[in-house]
Amino acid sequence: MKKILIISNRHDFGKNLAELLKSTGYFTKLAESGALGINLAKKMLPDLVLCELGLPDIDGFEVLRILNQDLLTAGLPLIYIAAQKERAAFRKAMNLGADDFLTESINMNEILEVVERRLKKHDLLKKRYSKTFKSAAQDIEVGKRDFNLDHLFKENSSKKYDKKAWVFMEGDTANALYFIEKGIVKTFKTTETGKELLTGLNGPGHFLGQLSILSDNGTYIESATVLEDAELHEIPKSDFIALINGNKEVANKFIGLISTKLVHIKEQMINVAYATVRQRLAKTLLDLHSDGFLTTKNDPGITIAREDLAGIIGIATETVIRMLTKFKEEGLISIEPNKSIVILDKKTLDAIMMLG
Repeated sequence: MKKILIISNRHDFGKNLAELLKSTGYFTKLAESGALGINLAKKMLPDLVLCELGLPDIDGFEVLRILNQDLLTAGLPLIYIAAQKERAAFRKAMNLGADDFLTESINMNEILEVVERRLKKHDLLKKRYSKTFKSAAQDIEVGKRDFNLDHLFKENSSKKYDKKAWVFMEGDTANALYFIEKGIVKTFKTTETGKELLTGLNGPGHFLGQLSILSDNGTYIESATVLEDAELHEIPKSDFIALINGNKEVANKFIGLISTKLVHIKEQMINVAYATVRQRLAKTLLDLHSDGFLTTKNDPGITIAREDLAGIIGIATETVIRMLTKFKEEGLISIEPNKSIVILDKKTLDAIMMLG
């Protein structure tokens, strides 16, 4: 169910709009001030924000500025609603990155049409920029073109990395962004006890290091090592910063990628904190399978080292091995001679993921 946040200090208008959207299948929340709206946006991470321009405490322009300063809420689709469509206000809204600008003269059904259209467009963009191994070949070309990287690749030729090679280590100076042309790279953080927590499995079309480059401390916030022989383009930090400073559209796309990764990590932390080991393993196997991670047409099995699987779930390698054996005994999976994991009973794994 899509979540929509309405920020309006006009109680009747906001309530009527919320009821209309609820009746068509949306989950809605109403905030009657800009400050409350910002707090709700950070908590619920809505799929769309409908915001009055003339709010009494913080105007709609300031709401968007503040949301764009937080990586979790930057890039959220936002539609302004204003008393009248003044050209200056309209241009300012569009320059700030608003998705649309409606006036009070527009009726509720027209608002509903705009909402549906914007949500569909946002879904298409998310699909286009979500990097999965199944669409790796297309993603390489889309990434080069849509992120305006062609000229940077010409200036920075690709470099080959052997399996197990380090791309960068947590704490190193963050001096480059990487784009994966071939191969698979894992990113992870290391705990004080030396345990690895996987933050990502990255294939062709993925970027590495963008969040580290844009952070204040100037160092890589995670480590990256090669799982399968890889070919990477290394883009100097200065070139990357110049690119995003000079192209707002490219900057917004990178913010979208960063926001998606942070949301994924947040969900992963919640899963580690509250789900059982059985639930976490079921969810991880289903995610890796559905995303096409480490699988091929000829081999539908998930080929992943047990320590890496343990790193994703946040448990000891020995525990992963024991749970995989139990899943195998229950007929949920098979383990091939090459140690790849084949899902045999997706329905039951779905039930375990949801119910434990």
